[in-house]
Amino acid sequence: MKSSRTSRSLPQGFTLLEMTIVILVMLALVGIGVFSSRKMDEWRMGRAAAEVLRAVHTAQRMYLADNPTTLVTNLTEAMLIPYLPNVSSPVPATLVAALGTTRSMGASPTALAFSFNVANVTPFFTLSGLRYDPSGSFTDLLWDVGQ
Repeated sequence: MKSSRTSRSLPQGFTLLEMTIVILVMLALVGIGVFSSRKMDEWRMGRAAAEVLRAVHTAQRMYLADNPTTLVTNLTEAMLIPYLPNVSSPVPATLVAALGTTRSMGASPTALAFSFNVANVTPFFTLSGLRYDPSGSFTDLLWDVGQ
């Protein structure tokens, strides 16, 4: 004869420990995602700044090719504006106006109007008269055009 024992099944669910582990894992994944996103934004801004500087560097080389007797130290922004690629507006006041503004890497996400030092073989951004390169290296091709 068969025994007709019916077992009562307890309701299945998560324990407090399991819920805590799941929440901690989810928080860790969100933290990693936010950190990666910030680094990607920094890289993207550095790349955009490098592209702007490459355009200025190209304009500098084209100007010097057309005017071989001009010294690099005598170059001004106004001399390079006609040689900038994709500038269809009338001659703007500065190269930054021609190429747009570049955001700084500080805590403030606002765009700052940088200027350029074009009287150098490789142009670079200046902010308040000082060279601006938050990447920490002047030869890493981020925020500079390298050496």
